[in-house]
Amino acid sequence: MKKPELLVTPTSVNDIQELINAGADAFIIGEQKFGLRLAGEFSREDVKKAVEIAHAAGKKVYVAMNAIFHNEKVDALADYVAFLRDVKVDAIVFGDPAVLMTVREVAPDMKLHWNTETTATNYYTCNYWGRKGAKRAVLAREINMDAIIETKENAEVEIEVQVHGMTCMFQSKRSLLGNYFEYQGKAMEIGNRRLEKDMFLYDKERDNKYPIFEDENGTHIMSPNDICIIDELQDMVKAGIDSFKIDGILKSPEYIKEVTKLYRKAIDLCVEDPDQYEEVKDELLKEIEAIQPKNRPLDTGFFFKETVY
Repeated sequence: MKKPELLVTPTSVNDIQELINAGADAFIIGEQKFGLRLAGEFSREDVKKAVEIAHAAGKKVYVAMNAIFHNEKVDALADYVAFLRDVKVDAIVFGDPAVLMTVREVAPDMKLHWNTETTATNYYTCNYWGRKGAKRAVLAREINMDAIIETKENAEVEIEVQVHGMTCMFQSKRSLLGNYFEYQGKAMEIGNRRLEKDMFLYDKERDNKYPIFEDENGTHIMSPNDICIIDELQDMVKAGIDSFKIDGILKSPEYIKEVTKLYRKAIDLCVEDPDQYEEVKDELLKEIEAIQPKNRPLDTGFFFKETVY
């Protein structure tokens, strides 16, 4: 049985070695200018250093270029792709076709992971982008377990699934927070809004708090709960899902490290000793619940939602 890759989002280059020690197989990093909703900001020097550390341990580094690129940003793509080629990152994560076209010209041997956040919902679409050059498709968080397994069974590309962390519910290219504060007669720099981890939209009817932040790519509203299916990995492991992702956005490095350790244990047991996994999976979930931030309840996302046609 194939062991899925454990993909983690570090907050800084200083996290890389500790996450390797915790059991991570690969990392998604990048900078705000090119990537969406990263756990941390990685300069070019940081990317270079992260690749060196990861490759020395036999691990992989993927760089996010999955933002939406309007005309004024397109000219910057070639130089950045050339840099990523030169430092030998293992893949580029993209959604905008402008990145695909640039990679074809500048770094034709670069692996591509297709990730548009919400539109990878079936194997036909995944295979279409595979024919265009993508080696992996990152499935949308809004599809259930049956759809994930059906997609994997028919996919001609690798399949990545998020198994832990928050999900983006809404993004606007507009500076909605900045506009609101200006309307209130207040000023608040984007940098502060990006780093602020205690801003929420509160839904009184549902008693939900939705984290909200703003950066160079606009305004992002996140899910009120964190996905966690550490106790429900069996079906996806059996189906041969290629990569399990832990998304650590708006989480501390310590939290990400501890969650990585627990998922490492879960994945290893699920592949090597399924009976033992069945015995300990509930305890693994309890260990995550014990370190979970009080304002971030855990749930299973859409994994067990019924599909309505």
